[in-house]
Amino acid sequence: MRQIEEANNRFYRIVGKRSIDVAASLAGLVALSPVLIAVSLLVKCTSPGPILYWQDRVGRGGKVFRIAKFRSMVAGADKKGPSITSSGDARVTRFGAMLRKFKIDELPQLWNVLLGEMSLVGPRPELPQYVANYTREQGRVFCVRPGITDIASICYRHEEEILGQSENPEEYYRNVVLPHKLELNLQYIKELSLFFDVKLICLTIKSLFV
Repeated sequence: MRQIEEANNRFYRIVGKRSIDVAASLAGLVALSPVLIAVSLLVKCTSPGPILYWQDRVGRGGKVFRIAKFRSMVAGADKKGPSITSSGDARVTRFGAMLRKFKIDELPQLWNVLLGEMSLVGPRPELPQYVANYTREQGRVFCVRPGITDIASICYRHEEEILGQSENPEEYYRNVVLPHKLELNLQYIKELSLFFDVKLICLTIKSLFV
């Protein structure tokens, strides 16, 4: 029985996961197109600047790619403050705060999934500047595609509030939050299966309303 389960999990990792990603991302982009259009218009109308925000992240195999998000901060925010965001950050727009609260700003990443740069579920991709300090063990997260959601996304659902309580948010993120996230990511890789992915998607949806 255990051998059958391991074989099924292996098949899912190699073939099934990518097939589901393609079908789900394509279906999501089509079904959510009215929402995507509406959000795009609201982003443009409520704050000057581009609709989408593109940022370099490190993906599978250590390859850098451009992740897409609805812009939730003022234009040029990356040049006006730290790479991370904590509660009370003045760079976040009023509409952007709502997008971030319900993770609507992440929806454009369905395009990254369709392109094969990301998966629906997998370790959240980090900035190159943080990845540069990964240990060899932590670097194992690059053996899978990064995802829109993962265990760490659920555990740190209120990350901005957590960082906002620190005197030095960026240092706290580097030394405390990020190492714990990577531990959770390595746990995910070890337990990767269709059942686990479905469970994490359900928990992610539930966490949006907590």
